[in-house]
Amino acid sequence: MNPNMRKTIISVVIPVYNEQANLPEMYSRLRMVLDDMGRPYEIIFVDDGSRDKSRELIRGFVSTTPAVRGLFLSRNFGHQPAIAAGIDHAQGDCVILMDCDLQDPPELIPSLVSAWEQGNQVVFAVRKKRKESLPKRAAYRLFYRLLQRLANIKIPLDSGDFSLIDRQVADLLRKMPERNRFIRGLRSWVGFQQIGIEYERAERYAGEAKYTLTKLLRLAFDGFVSFSYVPLRIAFWFGCFSFALSFAIGVWAAYERLTYGNAPQGWTSLMVVMTFLGGTQLMLAGIVGEYIARIYDEVKQRPYYIVGQEIGRK
Repeated sequence: MNPNMRKTIISVVIPVYNEQANLPEMYSRLRMVLDDMGRPYEIIFVDDGSRDKSRELIRGFVSTTPAVRGLFLSRNFGHQPAIAAGIDHAQGDCVILMDCDLQDPPELIPSLVSAWEQGNQVVFAVRKKRKESLPKRAAYRLFYRLLQRLANIKIPLDSGDFSLIDRQVADLLRKMPERNRFIRGLRSWVGFQQIGIEYERAERYAGEAKYTLTKLLRLAFDGFVSFSYVPLRIAFWFGCFSFALSFAIGVWAAYERLTYGNAPQGWTSLMVVMTFLGGTQLMLAGIVGEYIARIYDEVKQRPYYIVGQEIGRK
Protein backbone atom coordinates (compact mmCIF):
# COMPACT_ATOMS: atom_id res chain seq x y z
CA MET A 1 0.00 0.00 0.00
CA ASN A 2 1.09 3.55 -0.63
CA PRO A 3 2.52 4.84 2.70
CA ASN A 4 1.51 8.37 1.71
CA MET A 5 -2.14 7.40 1.38
CA ARG A 6 -4.39 8.92 4.02
CA LYS A 7 -4.82 6.35 6.81
CA THR A 8 -8.47 5.61 6.32
CA ILE A 9 -9.57 2.16 7.40
CA ILE A 10 -12.47 0.61 5.52
CA SER A 11 -14.35 -2.09 7.43
CA VAL A 12 -16.47 -4.50 5.40
CA VAL A 13 -19.01 -6.49 7.42
CA ILE A 14 -20.42 -9.65 5.84
CA PRO A 15 -22.98 -11.84 7.65
CA VAL A 16 -22.62 -15.50 6.71
CA TYR A 17 -25.07 -18.37 7.10
CA ASN A 18 -24.41 -21.60 5.18
CA GLU A 19 -22.64 -19.80 2.32
CA GLN A 20 -19.83 -22.24 1.49
CA ALA A 21 -20.75 -22.09 -2.20
CA ASN A 22 -20.44 -18.28 -2.33
CA LEU A 23 -17.60 -17.51 0.08
CA PRO A 24 -14.57 -18.26 -2.17
CA GLU A 25 -15.87 -16.11 -5.06
CA MET A 26 -17.02 -13.38 -2.69
CA TYR A 27 -13.65 -13.31 -0.95
CA SER A 28 -11.74 -13.22 -4.25
CA ARG A 29 -13.74 -10.39 -5.79
CA LEU A 30 -13.80 -8.38 -2.57
CA ARG A 31 -10.03 -8.68 -2.06
CA MET A 32 -9.42 -7.59 -5.64
CA VAL A 33 -11.60 -4.48 -5.26
CA LEU A 34 -10.15 -3.46 -1.89
CA ASP A 35 -6.53 -4.07 -2.92
CA ASP A 36 -7.03 -1.94 -6.04
CA MET A 37 -8.32 0.93 -3.89
CA GLY A 38 -5.01 1.03 -2.01
CA ARG A 39 -6.56 1.84 1.38
CA PRO A 40 -6.04 0.04 4.69
CA TYR A 41 -9.04 -2.22 5.21
CA GLU A 42 -10.45 -5.06 7.22
CA ILE A 43 -13.00 -7.71 6.27
CA ILE A 44 -15.19 -9.06 9.05
CA PHE A 45 -17.04 -12.29 8.32
CA VAL A 46 -19.79 -12.86 10.91
CA ASP A 47 -20.76 -16.52 10.87
CA ASP A 48 -24.31 -16.83 12.15
CA GLY A 49 -24.24 -20.45 13.25
CA SER A 50 -23.54 -22.05 9.86
CA ARG A 51 -23.88 -25.83 9.59
CA ASP A 52 -21.84 -26.25 6.41
CA LYS A 53 -18.13 -25.55 5.80
CA SER A 54 -18.44 -21.76 6.00
CA ARG A 55 -16.48 -21.55 9.25
CA GLU A 56 -13.61 -23.63 7.85
CA LEU A 57 -13.42 -21.34 4.83
CA ILE A 58 -13.37 -18.24 7.03
CA ARG A 59 -10.58 -19.75 9.13
CA GLY A 60 -8.63 -20.27 5.93
CA PHE A 61 -9.11 -16.64 4.88
CA VAL A 62 -7.95 -15.44 8.31
CA SER A 63 -4.85 -17.63 8.25
CA THR A 64 -3.71 -16.28 4.88
CA THR A 65 -4.79 -12.63 5.10
CA PRO A 66 -4.06 -10.47 8.17
CA ALA A 67 -6.83 -8.03 7.18
CA VAL A 68 -9.54 -10.68 7.60
CA ARG A 69 -11.34 -11.27 10.90
CA GLY A 70 -13.90 -13.88 11.84
CA LEU A 71 -16.72 -13.65 14.38
CA PHE A 72 -18.39 -16.96 15.13
CA LEU A 73 -21.74 -16.51 16.87
CA SER A 74 -22.70 -19.17 19.38
CA ARG A 75 -25.82 -20.08 17.39
CA ASN A 76 -28.04 -18.75 14.63
CA PHE A 77 -29.33 -15.38 15.87
CA GLY A 78 -30.52 -14.04 12.51
CA HIS A 79 -29.35 -11.71 9.77
CA GLN A 80 -29.93 -8.40 11.57
CA PRO A 81 -28.16 -9.42 14.83
CA ALA A 82 -25.23 -10.71 12.74
CA ILE A 83 -24.94 -7.32 11.04
CA ALA A 84 -25.12 -5.62 14.45
CA ALA A 85 -22.28 -7.85 15.71
CA GLY A 86 -20.12 -6.81 12.77
CA ILE A 87 -20.83 -3.12 13.35
CA ASP A 88 -19.97 -3.49 17.04
CA HIS A 89 -16.56 -5.00 16.23
CA ALA A 90 -15.65 -2.88 13.18
CA GLN A 91 -12.72 -0.50 13.64
CA GLY A 92 -12.85 1.44 10.39
CA ASP A 93 -13.55 5.09 9.76
CA CYS A 94 -16.39 3.81 7.61
CA VAL A 95 -18.27 0.51 7.73
CA ILE A 96 -19.67 -1.21 4.65
CA LEU A 97 -22.51 -3.69 5.12
CA MET A 98 -23.12 -6.30 2.43
CA ASP A 99 -24.42 -9.83 1.99
CA CYS A 100 -22.37 -12.85 1.00
CA ASP A 101 -24.42 -14.08 -1.96
CA LEU A 102 -22.88 -11.57 -4.43
CA GLN A 103 -26.22 -9.95 -5.12
CA ASP A 104 -24.49 -6.95 -3.55
CA PRO A 105 -21.54 -6.45 -5.96
CA PRO A 106 -18.17 -5.67 -4.33
CA GLU A 107 -17.37 -3.60 -7.42
CA LEU A 108 -19.75 -0.89 -6.14
CA ILE A 109 -17.62 -0.27 -3.03
CA PRO A 110 -15.36 2.40 -4.66
CA SER A 111 -18.49 4.40 -5.53
CA LEU A 112 -19.78 4.13 -1.97
CA VAL A 113 -16.42 5.28 -0.56
CA SER A 114 -16.21 8.14 -3.07
CA ALA A 115 -19.65 9.42 -2.03
CA TRP A 116 -18.61 9.15 1.63
CA GLU A 117 -15.44 11.17 1.00
CA GLN A 118 -17.64 13.90 -0.48
CA GLY A 119 -19.21 14.40 2.94
CA ASN A 120 -22.09 11.91 3.03
CA GLN A 121 -22.24 10.01 6.30
CA VAL A 122 -24.62 7.34 5.02
CA VAL A 123 -24.40 6.00 1.48
CA PHE A 124 -27.04 3.40 0.67
CA ALA A 125 -27.35 1.31 -2.47
CA VAL A 126 -30.67 1.58 -4.32
CA ARG A 127 -31.83 -1.39 -6.38
CA LYS A 128 -33.04 -0.08 -9.72
CA LYS A 129 -33.38 -3.63 -11.09
CA ARG A 130 -33.71 -7.00 -9.39
CA LYS A 131 -32.94 -10.25 -11.22
CA GLU A 132 -35.36 -12.30 -9.16
CA SER A 133 -38.74 -13.94 -9.67
CA LEU A 134 -41.72 -11.73 -10.45
CA PRO A 135 -43.62 -12.57 -7.22
CA LYS A 136 -40.56 -11.75 -5.11
CA ARG A 137 -39.95 -8.47 -6.94
CA ALA A 138 -43.60 -7.52 -6.52
CA ALA A 139 -43.51 -8.38 -2.80
CA TYR A 140 -40.40 -6.27 -2.22
CA ARG A 141 -41.87 -3.37 -4.17
CA LEU A 142 -45.08 -3.48 -2.15
CA PHE A 143 -43.21 -3.75 1.15
CA TYR A 144 -40.94 -0.75 0.59
CA ARG A 145 -43.79 1.47 -0.53
CA LEU A 146 -46.05 0.48 2.34
CA LEU A 147 -43.21 0.99 4.80
CA GLN A 148 -42.41 4.45 3.45
CA ARG A 149 -46.08 5.47 3.68
CA LEU A 150 -46.67 4.07 7.17
CA ALA A 151 -43.34 4.73 8.92
CA ASN A 152 -42.84 7.82 11.06
CA ILE A 153 -39.49 8.43 9.34
CA LYS A 154 -38.51 8.53 5.69
CA ILE A 155 -36.95 5.22 4.65
CA PRO A 156 -35.57 5.30 1.07
CA LEU A 157 -37.37 3.11 -1.44
CA ASP A 158 -35.71 -0.09 -2.67
CA SER A 159 -32.69 0.24 -0.38
CA GLY A 160 -31.58 -2.77 1.62
CA ASP A 161 -28.77 -3.31 4.08
CA PHE A 162 -26.06 -2.85 1.43
CA SER A 163 -24.63 0.50 2.45
CA LEU A 164 -21.74 2.48 3.87
CA ILE A 165 -22.03 4.19 7.24
CA ASP A 166 -19.62 6.68 8.76
CA ARG A 167 -17.84 5.92 12.04
CA GLN A 168 -20.07 8.44 13.85
CA VAL A 169 -23.18 6.65 12.60
CA ALA A 170 -21.73 3.24 13.47
CA ASP A 171 -21.03 4.42 17.02
CA LEU A 172 -24.60 5.67 17.37
CA LEU A 173 -25.97 2.32 16.18
CA ARG A 174 -23.77 0.57 18.72
CA LYS A 175 -25.30 2.64 21.52
CA MET A 176 -28.88 1.78 20.61
CA PRO A 177 -30.08 -0.85 23.10
CA GLU A 178 -33.09 -2.23 21.24
CA ARG A 179 -33.21 -5.98 20.62
CA ASN A 180 -35.49 -6.23 17.57
CA ARG A 181 -33.35 -4.44 15.05
CA PHE A 182 -34.21 -3.22 11.58
CA ILE A 183 -30.87 -1.84 10.41
CA ARG A 184 -32.05 0.03 7.35
CA GLY A 185 -34.68 1.81 9.47
CA LEU A 186 -32.20 2.70 12.22
CA ARG A 187 -29.81 3.91 9.54
CA SER A 188 -32.45 6.37 8.35
CA TRP A 189 -33.54 7.31 11.85
CA VAL A 190 -30.11 8.67 12.88
CA GLY A 191 -30.28 11.28 10.13
CA PHE A 192 -27.12 13.09 8.96
CA GLN A 193 -26.30 13.63 5.30
CA GLN A 194 -27.37 10.61 3.27
CA ILE A 195 -27.29 9.75 -0.41
CA GLY A 196 -28.32 6.78 -2.56
CA ILE A 197 -26.41 5.11 -5.40
CA GLU A 198 -28.32 3.01 -7.91
CA TYR A 199 -27.20 -0.44 -8.97
CA GLU A 200 -28.60 -3.59 -10.57
CA ARG A 201 -29.11 -6.36 -8.06
CA ALA A 202 -27.84 -9.61 -9.53
CA GLU A 203 -29.04 -13.14 -8.93
CA ARG A 204 -27.46 -15.23 -6.21
CA TYR A 205 -24.08 -16.52 -7.33
CA ALA A 206 -24.79 -20.00 -5.93
CA GLY A 207 -26.98 -21.82 -3.45
CA GLU A 208 -30.45 -21.05 -2.19
CA ALA A 209 -31.65 -17.84 -0.58
CA LYS A 210 -31.42 -17.95 3.22
CA TYR A 211 -34.27 -15.48 3.62
CA THR A 212 -37.30 -17.73 3.38
CA LEU A 213 -40.78 -16.29 2.91
CA THR A 214 -41.36 -16.58 6.66
CA LYS A 215 -38.14 -14.71 7.47
CA LEU A 216 -38.92 -12.01 4.90
CA LEU A 217 -42.40 -11.52 6.36
CA ARG A 218 -40.90 -11.33 9.83
CA LEU A 219 -38.37 -8.73 8.69
CA ALA A 220 -41.15 -6.72 7.06
CA PHE A 221 -43.21 -6.89 10.25
CA ASP A 222 -40.18 -5.76 12.27
CA GLY A 223 -39.94 -2.73 10.02
CA PHE A 224 -43.61 -1.84 10.40
CA VAL A 225 -43.74 -2.33 14.16
CA SER A 226 -40.38 -0.69 14.90
CA PHE A 227 -41.02 2.49 12.94
CA SER A 228 -44.78 2.96 12.79
CA TYR A 229 -47.71 3.28 15.18
CA VAL A 230 -50.16 2.83 12.32
CA PRO A 231 -50.96 -0.82 13.20
CA LEU A 232 -52.12 0.32 16.64
CA ARG A 233 -54.15 3.11 15.11
CA ILE A 234 -55.68 0.69 12.62
CA ALA A 235 -56.63 -1.50 15.56
CA PHE A 236 -58.34 1.46 17.24
CA TRP A 237 -60.29 2.49 14.16
CA PHE A 238 -61.20 -1.10 13.35
CA GLY A 239 -62.60 -1.40 16.85
CA CYS A 240 -64.61 1.79 16.34
CA PHE A 241 -65.92 0.45 13.03
CA SER A 242 -66.97 -2.83 14.63
CA PHE A 243 -68.76 -1.00 17.43
CA ALA A 244 -70.53 1.29 14.96
CA LEU A 245 -71.59 -1.64 12.79
CA SER A 246 -72.92 -3.58 15.76
CA PHE A 247 -74.80 -0.51 17.00
CA ALA A 248 -76.31 0.05 13.55
CA ILE A 249 -77.49 -3.57 13.40
CA GLY A 250 -79.11 -3.15 16.85
CA VAL A 251 -80.91 0.03 15.75
CA TRP A 252 -82.12 -1.66 12.60
CA ALA A 253 -83.42 -4.67 14.54
CA ALA A 254 -85.26 -2.39 16.99
CA TYR A 255 -86.77 -0.41 14.12
CA GLU A 256 -87.99 -3.56 12.41
CA ARG A 257 -89.56 -4.75 15.65
CA LEU A 258 -91.31 -1.49 16.52
CA THR A 259 -92.41 -0.59 13.01
CA TYR A 260 -93.38 -3.90 11.45
CA GLY A 261 -93.73 -6.10 14.49
CA ASN A 262 -91.05 -8.52 13.48
CA ALA A 263 -87.34 -8.75 14.21
CA PRO A 264 -84.62 -10.27 12.05
CA GLN A 265 -84.45 -13.98 12.72
CA GLY A 266 -82.03 -16.68 11.85
CA TRP A 267 -78.93 -18.42 13.06
CA THR A 268 -76.83 -17.19 10.11
CA SER A 269 -77.11 -13.48 10.84
CA LEU A 270 -76.33 -14.04 14.50
CA MET A 271 -73.26 -16.12 13.77
CA VAL A 272 -71.98 -13.66 11.15
CA VAL A 273 -72.09 -10.82 13.68
CA MET A 274 -70.52 -12.90 16.45
CA THR A 275 -67.78 -14.23 14.20
CA PHE A 276 -67.02 -10.77 12.88
CA LEU A 277 -66.74 -9.28 16.34
CA GLY A 278 -64.78 -12.22 17.72
CA GLY A 279 -62.32 -12.17 14.82
CA THR A 280 -61.89 -8.43 15.13
CA GLN A 281 -61.11 -8.69 18.84
CA LEU A 282 -58.56 -11.44 18.29
CA MET A 283 -56.86 -9.51 15.50
CA LEU A 284 -56.66 -6.34 17.59
CA ALA A 285 -55.36 -8.29 20.57
CA GLY A 286 -52.67 -9.79 18.32
CA ILE A 287 -51.53 -6.36 17.12
CA VAL A 288 -51.37 -4.99 20.65
CA GLY A 289 -49.69 -8.20 21.80
CA GLU A 290 -46.92 -7.78 19.24
CA TYR A 291 -46.00 -4.41 20.70
CA ILE A 292 -46.21 -5.79 24.25
CA ALA A 293 -43.94 -8.71 23.29
CA ARG A 294 -41.33 -6.26 22.07
CA ILE A 295 -41.54 -4.33 25.31
CA TYR A 296 -41.01 -7.66 27.11
CA ASP A 297 -37.91 -8.35 24.98
CA GLU A 298 -36.48 -4.96 25.84
CA VAL A 299 -37.16 -5.35 29.57
CA LYS A 300 -35.29 -8.68 29.72
CA GLN A 301 -32.14 -6.94 28.43
CA ARG A 302 -30.70 -10.10 26.92
CA PRO A 303 -27.90 -9.56 24.38
CA TYR A 304 -29.15 -9.83 20.80
CA TYR A 305 -26.14 -11.95 19.83
CA ILE A 306 -23.34 -13.90 21.53
CA VAL A 307 -19.87 -14.22 20.01
CA GLY A 308 -18.60 -17.73 20.64
CA GLN A 309 -15.16 -17.08 19.14
CA GLU A 310 -13.31 -14.24 17.50
CA ILE A 311 -10.28 -14.85 15.28
CA GLY A 312 -7.95 -12.58 13.36
CA ARG A 313 -6.44 -9.19 13.98
CA LYS A 314 -8.02 -7.01 16.67
